[in-house]
Amino acid sequence: MQLGIRLHDVNSALPPQAQTLERRAQTAREEGFSCVHLALSKVIPGVSFDECALTEGLAMHVRRVLAQNELDTAVLGCYLNLAHPDPDLLRNIQSRYYGHLRVAALMGAGVVGTETGAPNPEYKTDAATHTQGALNTFVRNLAPVVERAERLGVSLAIEPVWKHIVYDADRAMEVLRAIQSPNLRIIFDPVNLLYAGNADNRERVIEHAMDTLAEHIAVVHLKDFTREGEELRAVAAGLGEMDYAPILRFLKARKPYIQATLENTSNDNAVQSRELLQRLYEE
Repeated sequence: MQLGIRLHDVNSALPPQAQTLERRAQTAREEGFSCVHLALSKVIPGVSFDECALTEGLAMHVRRVLAQNELDTAVLGCYLNLAHPDPDLLRNIQSRYYGHLRVAALMGAGVVGTETGAPNPEYKTDAATHTQGALNTFVRNLAPVVERAERLGVSLAIEPVWKHIVYDADRAMEVLRAIQSPNLRIIFDPVNLLYAGNADNRERVIEHAMDTLAEHIAVVHLKDFTREGEELRAVAAGLGEMDYAPILRFLKARKPYIQATLENTSNDNAVQSRELLQRLYEE
């Protein structure tokens, strides 16, 4: 297992001069990580990163900075709403995906990662989010993005999240069967499959997801959760209720050298979380 981190979580509590791409990459390597989840707009401030900005030169610069620090890009994030109801805005969103795919190809990124949106402009869970109509819209809008990924030789990975259109493993399989592309993959985030109504049965939920999606999982996100009333709050690995043993056993048995990036870490606990997961994996 190759453990990584969201690069925008690195140095996040330090002064702005420590939050450049270059300084974050240096710190990530010093903290023992080998790969990153990269959200360009969160580590290079002041740029919109529309398709116009996503140039070959940008790709080469980012690749060089990460290579100098012996870091791979596990995920190039493009977490936009592919179910947006405004057709003009949707075309703009799709163009941003095309640009990220082009940059990913030049950078050698593992996947371009995305969540699956909601059928409203606010990107909020509503009564229609889990409907078949919303899923059909997402699949229709996703299809040309995956086609572009195929042409560029890049993988696009969708991340099932309870609050979004693709909310569980079975729903994710519907998308995979509808698109039928080897370039469409899965980012497996166990905590994102949970909500207050299934958190007490999380072992069953997570096991079902691993069994169902096993061959399609390209990258893993690792975090933890605590409860605040009826809501789950994401926290760094080791600070909540998660039992990682079944997940790490699955990864060790079936996903050699998979890249697994930590989420919701801070400057104070990133190394602690990495060491915990590494120790559990080795045990």
